[in-house]
Amino acid sequence: MLLIHDHLHDWNPELPRIRLAADRNTLAKRRWRGLAEDGTEFGFDLEHPLVDGDVYHVSETAVYSVRQIPEPVLEISLGEHPAAAARLGWMIGNLHFQIAIENGVVLAIDDPAIRQLLTREHIEFEPAIRVFRAFGGGHSH
Repeated sequence: MLLIHDHLHDWNPELPRIRLAADRNTLAKRRWRGLAEDGTEFGFDLEHPLVDGDVYHVSETAVYSVRQIPEPVLEISLGEHPAAAARLGWMIGNLHFQIAIENGVVLAIDDPAIRQLLTREHIEFEPAIRVFRAFGGGHSH
């Protein structure tokens, strides 16, 4: 098993990529183990968590990177009202859930509490399967 301490900044982009699939919760950890597509086992003892697409190992024949597994999310259209968008962010944050915003759409984890909130407030949403990349820096722990 290879032990990884950080992602890499320089690698040969012409080498083929071998992915290691991991869910969002695993990628948020600093210590974990994973198996790449080619069967290579890696241990991670990181100073900072990895994110989708990070390259963490290079061999003579390949580049190894992480691929975040898509998961169920709720897509909520922002519409044309900034105040409504701010209120929506506040309501979801008040439930201690993170959000992401991509292409004018708020993404939230598909959780019963969020579904109940959106239904109660008559806010339309669409279930989807997407990679969820939450905003960072919104908390201090």
